[in-house]
Amino acid sequence: MGLKYYGNKVFKSIFNRENVEVVVTAVVLALIIRTFVVQAFKIPTGSMRPTLIEGDRILVNKFIYRFKSPSRGDIVVFKYPEDIKKDFIKRLIAFEGEAVQINPAKDGNIWIDGKLLEEPQMIRATYYYNKAGTKYGEEGKAIKVPEGAYFVLGDNSASSRDSRYWGFVPKKNMVGKAFVIYWPLTRIRILK
Repeated sequence: MGLKYYGNKVFKSIFNRENVEVVVTAVVLALIIRTFVVQAFKIPTGSMRPTLIEGDRILVNKFIYRFKSPSRGDIVVFKYPEDIKKDFIKRLIAFEGEAVQINPAKDGNIWIDGKLLEEPQMIRATYYYNKAGTKYGEEGKAIKVPEGAYFVLGDNSASSRDSRYWGFVPKKNMVGKAFVIYWPLTRIRILK
């Protein structure tokens, strides 16, 4: 039995419908992945230098905190408490109920509940400043993190607007954990 030729219209109709189905499926999958699994972000400022620099592109795991609690030292993306339309990235320093104190006179160290924070090493190795005008990080004063919130700081403490200035990050504002720099190629690495 031979095939009948129906012309270009039938071929174009099938081809277009198949392409539309593929495109729609790809868009739906991309939206699901971006909304619930992994999202890419570009670093706009130097507040996390040297860990992250301007122009770095990172991937953020958006589902990890549904299954486990954040850890001290995690690099987290969150909705900025003063404007939830903006995403910020900082390092998680203290949890609800903890009293955090920054002592630049003592080598820029972080103290939690009156004890020097020794771990994780990346926090211990960073010099944290207290500048005039920091409402939540005054020198010599411990600030208690309220229930349902976190205290976060930028790794580039000298030029970071963080919890010292605007306060605490509500748990509900947490977007996810940054886990890799994927661009530029010379900076590809897993984040710690």
